[in-house]
Amino acid sequence: MDLLSVPYPRQVIVVSSRFGSKDNAMTLSWHSPASFNPVLYSIYVGKERFSYNLIKKSKCFCVNFLSKDDGEIALIAGRKSGKDFDKFSVLEKLECEKISCPRLKKAVALLECELVNEFEVGDHVVFVGRVINSKVLKESKRLFQVKGNDFTTTVV
Repeated sequence: MDLLSVPYPRQVIVVSSRFGSKDNAMTLSWHSPASFNPVLYSIYVGKERFSYNLIKKSKCFCVNFLSKDDGEIALIAGRKSGKDFDKFSVLEKLECEKISCPRLKKAVALLECELVNEFEVGDHVVFVGRVINSKVLKESKRLFQVKGNDFTTTVV
């Protein structure tokens, strides 16, 4: 059994980060609320990913939720490494309000997070962020990845 095919479809997010003058965006579908009090959100990042070091050094990240119509944004943020390609040369960004980090202009909702904990889980690191700003910017059905380039949304 292919372990990764079992939990899909999964809601797709784009995590944006910055360290120094380098901004990046990366697509993830492994993420979850972690606590109500304090409000914490967790993301799972491969140790080899470019964003791993940006988040580790900057101690913050922004979770950008996408509309069901924004599969192309998820593909742009997920197909090339930010080490070799400036994703914000093709994705529109704005500045976060409470952290020094970019966010996606097309995000329908966002969570601005300050890193409070991290721990290894196999080949990934769980970054746990305290949500210091959250906004719903537009009511919309969210984007879910079925597999590869295939996306769907919720029924309701």
